[in-house]
Amino acid sequence: MSCLEFPRDAAPDFTGKAKKDFNDAETMKPRAPAQVPQDLKNGGRVKADGARPEGVYRPDYRMLTPYMQSPDYVQMSTAAAITLGVVPGKMHRTGCTRCLNLLLTYPEGCRANCAYCGLARHREAERDYADRNFIRVDWPAVPYDEVLEIIQSGGDKGQFHRMCISMITHPRSDDDTRTVLRKWTERIDHIPVSILSNPTTMARQDVQDLKDLGAEIFTVALDAANPDIFDQTRGRGVQSPHSWDKYWDVMKAAAEIFGPEKFGAHIIVGMGESEYDVLKVVQDLRDMGGHSHMFAFFPEKGSLMDHLPPVPRTQWRRVQLARYLIDYREARLENMRFDESGSLVDFGVPESDLQAVIDAGTAFRTSGCPGKEAEDISACDRPYGDSPPSDIASYPFKLNKKDVKKVRRQLALEGMDGDD
Repeated sequence: MSCLEFPRDAAPDFTGKAKKDFNDAETMKPRAPAQVPQDLKNGGRVKADGARPEGVYRPDYRMLTPYMQSPDYVQMSTAAAITLGVVPGKMHRTGCTRCLNLLLTYPEGCRANCAYCGLARHREAERDYADRNFIRVDWPAVPYDEVLEIIQSGGDKGQFHRMCISMITHPRSDDDTRTVLRKWTERIDHIPVSILSNPTTMARQDVQDLKDLGAEIFTVALDAANPDIFDQTRGRGVQSPHSWDKYWDVMKAAAEIFGPEKFGAHIIVGMGESEYDVLKVVQDLRDMGGHSHMFAFFPEKGSLMDHLPPVPRTQWRRVQLARYLIDYREARLENMRFDESGSLVDFGVPESDLQAVIDAGTAFRTSGCPGKEAEDISACDRPYGDSPPSDIASYPFKLNKKDVKKVRRQLALEGMDGDD
């Protein structure tokens, strides 16, 4: 199985509407979640059957999912499973991922209902939790002790630069994250650990516990770039428990506990926010000492936003470039200029500097927690997690001259001002 094969259906063509330069708030409204039959809630189908798992479970929509739960089982991204040798497959222009992304798993699944997410609660009637797609790929479930044994014996061939534990909204998530982290740090000392947290269930002490247990970096999947989009896609608008204020409270705690350069936030571009909204969050994080990890919105099959358009490449490339300038080239939001819709019209840096950054290409690679190559090159390269290989949004490898030329066309910088 290859991570390039999902989703298996073509992306919608969005009824032939004229392409816009950015995804506006009016366009990007999710569907309302449907009611789930009572007997299918909280993993009812899986718990009623109680089938015992046998080794690695690969998502199979034609059979009932066995009863698997963390910390005994974890799910991993298809790219990580290919790199680890758990499943066969190939990835376009890259042989591996540099991050072992692990996801906690339970029959009840994630109890949140985020509109753009394939793991969302509203899918209970449609698909058992361990069978749901997430950032465009399947996530095989693997006994955690088996993962540890493969890594400890060198089975990853030194390809992983980082491991990340992704929490979900579940009553056991905090305790089980501590267990997964403790078992890792007791046995593995050459691969640092990041935490992709679930602030909704966390208090300050939970953040401190993860630091004390050896986590190196703490991240928050803020995703939405302003409070209204957050509430519409992650909170009351979709009958989900998350709160903008709680997420920022935990982020501030992480900034104090983990310290500069050791915390950050995920942001999805193209869900109805303005480019200014995104870059304001980027600048706020940088001023706190953290970094932003950016994703391009791409309609996730089965989500409440799977009928909506992916972020236009011009919008995405502008924000991608500006984010890199703020995070790694000391550019400032207040020196950038925006039009009345909040779209970026001036990067606020000398033209020669701007062109040099574009030519280097690093700004257009996947952003995330760093690996061993350089501080501005992410270990968490998420191959094709936010785009198909035919129109790459976040490059999981070093760009060549042809790639940079394509990015330049997508940036469409003609008419934009530079600071001379």
